[in-house]
Amino acid sequence: MPRDQETVDLLVIGGGINGCGIARDAAGRGLSVTLAEMGDLASATSSASTKLFHGGLRYLEFFEVRLVREALREREVLLRAMPHISWPMRFVLPVHRDMRFEAGTPTSRLLTLFMPWMRGRRPAWLIRLGLFLYDHLGGRKILPGTRTLDLSRDPAGGAIKDKFLKAFEYSDCWVEDSRLVALNARDAAARGATILTRNKVTGARVEDGLWTVTIEDRPRGETRTIRARMLVNAAGPWVGAVIRDTVHLEPRERVRLVRGSHIVTRRLFDHDKSYFFQGTDGRIIFAIPYETDFTLIGTTDADHDDPDRAPVCTEAEQDYLLAFASEYFKAPVTREDIVWTYSGVRPLYDDGSSSATAATRDYVLKLDRRAGAPMLDVFGGKITTYRRLAESALAKIAPVFAGLGGDWTAGVPLPGGDFPVGDVDRLIAELRTAYPFLSDRWARRLIRAYGTEADGMLGAARSRLDLGRDFGADLTEREVRWLMRVEFARRAEDVVWRRSKLGLRMTADETAALDRWMQEVAAEGGAG
Repeated sequence: MPRDQETVDLLVIGGGINGCGIARDAAGRGLSVTLAEMGDLASATSSASTKLFHGGLRYLEFFEVRLVREALREREVLLRAMPHISWPMRFVLPVHRDMRFEAGTPTSRLLTLFMPWMRGRRPAWLIRLGLFLYDHLGGRKILPGTRTLDLSRDPAGGAIKDKFLKAFEYSDCWVEDSRLVALNARDAAARGATILTRNKVTGARVEDGLWTVTIEDRPRGETRTIRARMLVNAAGPWVGAVIRDTVHLEPRERVRLVRGSHIVTRRLFDHDKSYFFQGTDGRIIFAIPYETDFTLIGTTDADHDDPDRAPVCTEAEQDYLLAFASEYFKAPVTREDIVWTYSGVRPLYDDGSSSATAATRDYVLKLDRRAGAPMLDVFGGKITTYRRLAESALAKIAPVFAGLGGDWTAGVPLPGGDFPVGDVDRLIAELRTAYPFLSDRWARRLIRAYGTEADGMLGAARSRLDLGRDFGADLTEREVRWLMRVEFARRAEDVVWRRSKLGLRMTADETAALDRWMQEVAAEGGAG
């Protein structure tokens, strides 16, 4: 039976980073907001990134200066707001000594000179120019600038082939992408938004100037109807399907689905810097320290034809990444080194580019009133600029709602992030003092996940036994109940692959046991 109708200002479709960021911003300006996500938060694109807040050095090659400048400015804004789930990282870009570009006609020689990415790797002078712009476009204050490394002396040279004698080292930031989404949803809820996970919008029509939206509540097997003054279509890869199949309008804009795949291997080097590698095909990949004991390598760019077809890292993509990395590392990276793979579909705005690599990473927002009530469609975007995208969305929304408040999210910390950048070690030490039974690794994981809220999650526990059942990898009943109650987790995969990456350390049997327990708790009426 349908539930009674309620009326809200904004109904957001999609629980990825763009949807949750917009919901948070709107709720903080006083709008009533409901967000509906057909799966778990960050269950699609937003949990499958390369986990970086970065300007996008290679986007300068495609003259996306506005996007790069905005992203560079955002790195430090975001770092200050979430120093538990984001931190500075240094990237090492080896320079090739044997750089040569073949050219035939005078025209091709000119193109090779001024646009060498059309032929392969970039020469050192072009890299240094790009890094100079990278250092100065965004008003960098916290992050250190570029420097040149002698790889025969620097520890970063130990893992890569001896032919690489020189490298440039520059700054970007790491971010726990799916935790970022969950924390935005949490903050939106704290400001009054309603967050509905595993609730799919199945229909939307306009009646008396308002949207009437039908939502299938999958866990309960029920439907609900909500009235909304405005829709925000932040469905990511499904943005076009929502326009066409849910709202029944002809899409005016197109989305280009691009699959990005990653491999996670055993740890390949013993330092905390990351690598930026160039390929002869003009593409780049990163090799990044990951979850202490692993290395993350990615990403690919391949067109993907159907958002309903689950993306997987194909054998061909695995081989590509392995061969690419092996061109740089002294020890070849093989299939035996892979411990996990993941893949996501990036819903890029279709600007008509000839290749997936060249397609714009910028976002496009379109306000559509054809149905008789306003709908905002969100195309593209990257995780680094999600907050600015939300501000831009609210600027589009503002004319619909008189008296809407101004921008407010810059500098406002996400839950657990209310401490200075660089104070993580202090928080870890304080947590271990308060809870002596925690190992250093366990305490570090908890601070990196929950920041200043870690002690609130642990509560009055005085021993490990006080935390209840141990599911493996130091994941306890107390933490899982917290994630269910506070962070919208419903199934084991939500906990071990999105709220954490403990799936890398837990067995299949442990994960299955966790899932059974969570379903039992949910059937009993909640996490308590």
